Amino acid sequence: PAAAGKLLVIPMEGSHWLSMKEVLAELSTRGHEIVVIAPDSKMLIGSSGIYELKIYPVPFKKEEIEELI
Repeated sequence: PAAAGKLLVIPMEGSHWLSMKEVLAELSTRGHEIVVIAPDSKMLIGSSGIYELKIYPVPFKKEEIEELI
C-alpha cells in the first residue's frame, strides 16, 4: 500500500511517451496528481484530463524536428 502523491514527469518523445501515457492513466485513477513538462516543439505529447501539461520554450520549431525525422 502507498499513499497517492504528486508526480513530475519529464518524458521523451516517441515510443517512450506512448508507453508512459498508459502508466500515467493508471496512476491518475489511483489518486496521484501528475504534472508533465514538455518543450513547445513537442510532437506526440499533448494535453489530457489525467495530467497538467506545462510547456517550456526551446530554440527550435516542431517543423524542424519533423524534417529531421
